Amino acid sequence: MRQLTLILRNPVFWVLGLYLFFCYLMLQITLQYIPYDTDVAFLRIKQDYTGYAHYRIAFFVHVYTSMLVLLAGFTQFSARLRKKWPTAHKNLGRLYIVVVLVFSAPSGLVLGVYANGGWSAQVAFCLLALMWFYFTLRAMQAIRQQNYTAHQRWMWRSFALALSAITLRLWKYGLVWAFQPRPMDVYRWVAWLGWTLNLIAIELYIIYRKQS
Repeated sequence: MRQLTLILRNPVFWVLGLYLFFCYLMLQITLQYIPYDTDVAFLRIKQDYTGYAHYRIAFFVHVYTSMLVLLAGFTQFSARLRKKWPTAHKNLGRLYIVVVLVFSAPSGLVLGVYANGGWSAQVAFCLLALMWFYFTLRAMQAIRQQNYTAHQRWMWRSFALALSAITLRLWKYGLVWAFQPRPMDVYRWVAWLGWTLNLIAIELYIIYRKQS
């Protein structure tokens, strides 16, 4: 009983539990598109674009790789995993970097070009994809140069943008609940809120770590 109490008092337990819950919700979104179908869920309002082969490929690549990014990326911040199972840490890190650079970020850029909400949302999502690619590339370059501090900071930035898959939806539900705005207005707002605040938060954390 005492051990259970200690676990429940540990903030890591609650952070991990909450994160896994959000990953479960993301998995439910992914499963909507299995088996392959272009007339389901979000794609029902994108019928003008599903006739384009490059859009379909980008959409399904992005959706199908999202869980790999969220799960592999999260493990990179476990000091226990890094110290106790360094090989697992390296392999999962490689998986995250390859998936982001080869699949998730490039497909996200294509989707950004066709985003709902007009030019404002399109610029937001394209910037997100480009910065995500750049941060991840810098993380890869830093680890190849054995600059572990720089590698860690670039990975933090990269994963902060990866988390936009979750935070974007949280902002969406929160804004709809609080203000009941028009759907396209919501989309324009969350296109920016979903990742800019994540990036600000991680930059503040990096500054704090440098000063502490």
